[in-house]
Order: sequence, then structure tokens, then C-alpha cells
Amino acid sequence: MKTIKNAVFLKSDATAETYKSFGLPEVVVVGRSNVGKSSLINMLSNNSKLAKVSSQQGKTKLINFFMFNKEFILVDLPGYGYAATSKVEQQKWGKMIDGYLEKSKDLVASILIVDIRHNPTEQDKQMFDYLTFHNIPVTIVATKYDKIKKAERTQKLSAIANAFKVGTENIYLASSETAFGKDDLVKRIYQFVDGV
Repeated sequence: MKTIKNAVFLKSDATAETYKSFGLPEVVVVGRSNVGKSSLINMLSNNSKLAKVSSQQGKTKLINFFMFNKEFILVDLPGYGYAATSKVEQQKWGKMIDGYLEKSKDLVASILIVDIRHNPTEQDKQMFDYLTFHNIPVTIVATKYDKIKKAERTQKLSAIANAFKVGTENIYLASSETAFGKDDLVKRIYQFVDGV
């Protein structure tokens, strides 16, 4: 069983133009603004302070790189879909995301995060289609699993599966607060990292 023994912040990039390879497999983390990307990274790293977490939407404006176990890189991209962000800023973020996804030669997989309490947005579906079109394996992670009642879980999971046209068995459940789903997700990541 693979475990995360160490994780460190490497750097932030304001643009994909300055991106340089670290020579390790990269797994990119994507999702709408304030969905919990930073919290998930912290859960995986066993370090609540590794990635900066904010309740303010649109806080992450850079591409952030984190090295895990000196074996792979988690890449945190700015969240999409924050309505209060200016169109100019949204276009800049879009260009940054596109630029990284197209430029990285070490990208082996992606993690698309959705909030289990809400149905996926059109932008979530567009991101899923974009990653699939570019042959980047997508793992869908439904976070905040601890925030819904047991009776609602099956229905919520089915709604997410239907939105992305995948089976419910292809969706990973997680809670950053309780670390639920952490081991399964680490195992999933290593399926791609070790497959390089």
C-alpha cells in the first residue's frame, strides 16, 4: 500500500509560458472555484498548511506545483466558474489552464473535483470533455462527502455519474475534513504514476 511520506511546495507560475518540467510524472487538479482543491491536496499530503486554503472564491490565481514522495507532482490550477471575476481575468485564467495542459510533457492524469452536494456545472462538463478530448485520463472526485446525509448519498452520486456519463463506480468519494477516501485516491494516483 502506497502512503504519502512527504510533500513539499515547489513553486507558483503566473503563466504557462514560464513552465519548466521537473522530470517527474504530473497529475493536475482541476475544479470550479472554491470546490476544495487546496483542501484535498492538504489531505493527501498530511499537511493542513501545504496549500493555502481560503473561503474567498477565486483566491488561487497561479499554477501551484507540489512534489509528493519525490515521485510525482500535483499541479493545482486556478478554479474556474467564479462569476464575480472579471471577463479579462477569466480569460487570463483560461489561457493559463489551456497553456499548462497543452505544454506539459509529463502530465499523466487529472483529478476533476466536484462538490457532492451540487450537480456538476456546464463548466465541469466542458472541463471533463476537454481533458478526455486531449487523452488525459480523468478521475472524478466528489468532495465534501461528510456534508450530506446518508440517505442522500446514492442520489447525489447518481446525479454526478449521469452528468459525466460514467458509472458511479468511476467516481471517488472524499472528505478533506475526515480524510475519508484518502487511501483509495492515493492508490489511484499511483496507478498512473507507476504506469509511466
